[in-house]
Amino acid sequence: MALTEADIQHDLDRRRPGTSRHVTQRQEPDQVQILSGVYQGVTTGAPIALLIQNTDQRSQDYGDILQTFRPGHADYTYLQKYGVRDPRGGGRSSARLTAPTVAAGAVAKKWLMEKYAIGFEDWSHVPHNPFYAPIADVSHLENYMDSLRKAGDSCGARIRVVAQHMPVGLGQPIYDRLDADIAFAMMGLNAVKAVEIGAGFASVVQRGSTHGDSLSPEGFEGNNAGGVLGGISTGQDLEVSIAIKPTSSIMTPRDTINSDGTATQVQTKGRHDPCVGIRATPIAEALLALVVMDHALRHRAQCADVVMPLSPIPAKRSD
Repeated sequence: MALTEADIQHDLDRRRPGTSRHVTQRQEPDQVQILSGVYQGVTTGAPIALLIQNTDQRSQDYGDILQTFRPGHADYTYLQKYGVRDPRGGGRSSARLTAPTVAAGAVAKKWLMEKYAIGFEDWSHVPHNPFYAPIADVSHLENYMDSLRKAGDSCGARIRVVAQHMPVGLGQPIYDRLDADIAFAMMGLNAVKAVEIGAGFASVVQRGSTHGDSLSPEGFEGNNAGGVLGGISTGQDLEVSIAIKPTSSIMTPRDTINSDGTATQVQTKGRHDPCVGIRATPIAEALLALVVMDHALRHRAQCADVVMPLSPIPAKRSD
C-alpha cells in the first residue's frame, strides 16, 4: 500500500493541541516521521514504526501536585498499584499517548478505504469548526466553553463515530464479537465511561416491535442494532457513541489527600483541556478503524472461500 507522512498527518492535526482557544494551549506540531516499514513510499510488510516528538512539555507545571492526588485522575490508583508514579502530564494515563493511536488509525483508515471503501468522514461541516461538530453554527458551544474556562472547570462530551459502507460478515459469534471488541477498544481510551452500539441505552425503553430492524428485499428499515447482529456486521453503518467524562485537571480547588493520607486541597495549574472530548473524535475514529481492520483481516483468513448463499441486501431501505 502506498503510504507517506501526509496520509497520517491530517488526522494528527485534528487531534493535536493548540488548535483553538477551547483546547489546551500547548503548541505541539505533532509532526509524524515514518521510521520503518515503508520503502520508496510503499509499505513493505515489515512493522511500521512512527515517531512523534514532544516539543512543548512543561514538567514544572506539575510540581505542586507531586504529593497530592487529583480527584477523578489515576494518580491514586497508579501509586497504589506500582508504588511509584510520574506526575508529569499524567504519566501513562496522559491523553498524549493517544497521538500514536491516531497515527496507527490513519494507516488503518487508508487500508479500509482502499480494500473495502469503508469511510469515516462524510459530514461537510466537521472540518470547519473547532468542535468537529456536524453543524454550521457552534456559537452556543463556544460560549459554554468560554464560561467553563473562566470558572476553572471542565465538562464531558458525547461523541458519535460511524464507519460507512461496511461489508457483511465481519466479527465472531461469541468471545471475539465485533461489538465487544469495539467496546473494549473504546473503553481503553482515556476518560471514556460508557460505550453505546446503535440505539444503546435507548434500547431499554424500546419495544421489540420497534428495536428489531425489519428486513426487506429493498434493505433494512432501521439501524437500532448499530450495524452488528450476533457479533457480526450486517453491512449497515457501524454506529458507535462514547461518553467522555469531564477533565480531571481543573483550576477549581478540590478536596483530596496527600501521599501521607492527610486531608488537603488540590488545584491543577497548567495548560489543560476544559473538554477532552473536543480532540477525542479522531481518536475514537482511529480505534474503530483499527478494530474493523483487524476483523477484516481475520475474516479474510477464515472465510475467504465462503460463497454467500444470499446476495447482501441494501444497508438502508430507500423509501
